[in-house]
Amino acid sequence: MPQGSSHRVVLVVDEQSNPFEVGCACEIFGGPLRPEIGYPLYDLRVVAPRRSTPMRDSLFSIGAVGRLDEIEHARTVIVPNRPYVETPSRPALLAALRRAHERGARLVGLCTGAFTLAEAGLLDGRRAAVHWNLADEFRQRFPAVDLQPDVLFVDDGDLLTSAGSAAALDLGLHIVRLDHGAEVANHVSRRLVFAAYRDGGQQQFVERPMPPAVDDSLGAVVAWAQQRLDEPITVADLARRAGMSTGSLHRRFRAELGTTPLAWLTVERVTLACRLIEQGAPGLETVARRSGLGTGANMRALFKRHLGISPADYRRRFTTAKTDTPATA
Repeated sequence: MPQGSSHRVVLVVDEQSNPFEVGCACEIFGGPLRPEIGYPLYDLRVVAPRRSTPMRDSLFSIGAVGRLDEIEHARTVIVPNRPYVETPSRPALLAALRRAHERGARLVGLCTGAFTLAEAGLLDGRRAAVHWNLADEFRQRFPAVDLQPDVLFVDDGDLLTSAGSAAALDLGLHIVRLDHGAEVANHVSRRLVFAAYRDGGQQQFVERPMPPAVDDSLGAVVAWAQQRLDEPITVADLARRAGMSTGSLHRRFRAELGTTPLAWLTVERVTLACRLIEQGAPGLETVARRSGLGTGANMRALFKRHLGISPADYRRRFTTAKTDTPATA
């Protein structure tokens, strides 16, 4: 996507919308200039059915927002979320979302935004995520939706949904990564002081929230591994480095990072491979070797699983440096 992109993102707020998810969307997609990058990533507009909209529990209201019909010109629409999911969405809003979907816009539901998309009939037969505490209610009301109750977010192509609160940041950064590449997403995540990439399939049930830094013993082994991603590091190697059994290491990773050591290592290597491709590293076999993914075949499988595209497609979308070595699929 070019610098100064005209990608229009419309964030829809309605009565009792949760200000946390609204703030996440504004932080990730808003701002005329991203100082950490040097150019705007998106053209964000906030719209509402009414000129003055009370937010959750009527703690405050927001005004001077755009009109609902701006949805018609958006490439990405972030739908309203609300804590009181039993309250029906406005028919005019649901109709606008259906029209946006029909013309090919990308629709995003953060937390209870999945209820809004399901009310519009857009999630029938599709995969979706929602906060674990609302999973049973969601299933009862929308049995035709393929609910993934434990994951952080679901990317189902033109319909993307996330679990509660902080998962909105995960999904937002995932979208930036899809649109602008890993390097830009890393810049945004560093400014937010948030994990650059947590896989959407990661479990919601984390004993503690994702910390800015893990404790000293686990932090040391994480840093050690990050410096050696091109080496054949195993979970047993990580356990020995941490001075604990593999079972204890799994429990610590689950508690501190919400994932397994192997899954963490794989995501770190995929992220490194993305950055190497963006920087113009010649040859996908070279990228696979330098990122610790081993072979081009293994890298292709992992890119498909984690990113939904092949390494060659990723190179075509995000490479900024030219190379004389042709890419292979």
